[in-house]
Amino acid sequence: MENGSSLDASGGPEHSVSLLNCIDLSSPDIHNSVSLLKQACLDSGFFYVINHGISQEFMDEVFNQSKRFFDLPVSEKMKLLRNKKHRGYTPVFDEHLDPANQIHGDFKEGYYIGVEVPENDPDWHKPFYGPNVWPTADILPGWRETMEKYHREAFEVAKAVARIVALALNLEIDYFDRQEMLGKPIATLRLLHYEGRISDPVKGIFGAGAHSDFGFITLLATDDNYGLQICKDKDAKPQQWEFVAPLKGAFIVNLADMLERWSNCTFRSTLHRVLGNGQERYSIAYFVDPSHDCLVECLPTCQSQENPPKFPPIKCETYMLQRYKDTHADLNSYNK
Repeated sequence: MENGSSLDASGGPEHSVSLLNCIDLSSPDIHNSVSLLKQACLDSGFFYVINHGISQEFMDEVFNQSKRFFDLPVSEKMKLLRNKKHRGYTPVFDEHLDPANQIHGDFKEGYYIGVEVPENDPDWHKPFYGPNVWPTADILPGWRETMEKYHREAFEVAKAVARIVALALNLEIDYFDRQEMLGKPIATLRLLHYEGRISDPVKGIFGAGAHSDFGFITLLATDDNYGLQICKDKDAKPQQWEFVAPLKGAFIVNLADMLERWSNCTFRSTLHRVLGNGQERYSIAYFVDPSHDCLVECLPTCQSQENPPKFPPIKCETYMLQRYKDTHADLNSYNK
């Protein structure tokens, strides 16, 4: 990994730009892809994915539809507040990702869209399954159809990435494809809009506070504005932050805490944050986690007599519920 230089989005000292490995999903050289991904997972837990099969025209349409939603009056958006199934609108300050260093919650608003599960499904009662919350077609015609299509296509990209992750961990290529893992996943699309505010880390003001993602892997599509930063060594004093450059047509992929736990800390879930530079910024995150009942326990290839499991087994549902509870405003405060 090499570093260039760039102005800090907050107008402060310069930060470097992290030049991440780039995985071409259309490449026939799977061994090279595995090597690049493994290096990235050991180094920073972040990498780009290109030639993933989602057209640029459709990506542009998803961003346009996202902007249409966030342009609605606040009164309309508040009718679609996030419910107990973690679907719907999240207002500015809803998330408090870094309470030790933030004076407010995040200066961003969002919208959660999960896997659509009808009420007659036997798993409907589970916390992260259920019907989505949708704007009405008269307000945003075609919006639901666009987001449902994107949800399906992004999951296919995530499965392709998961297969390379499996090979990089010396597992069978279809290890994570199994029914109890990604057969009925908790897969969540989240539209994000950062207000045109300037972040000031010294004063505890952030677009998104420093955090690591909860689950398995995250696919992130961004507009052309800088904002995302990563910190490869969270224990360093002071912490060193590097920008991740937007790359047209690519996903920025990062490993999340559950995969770090699964891999016995072989692969890294890296601290990241978003700084605002006064420009509005839009991004689209796609969080991929295994099924509710998946037992997350140390992978067979990541343990030995000299390196025993560092964490006890835990059910995915239990783990995810605790993480959401820790970072979001109390659901009961505005949704029964």
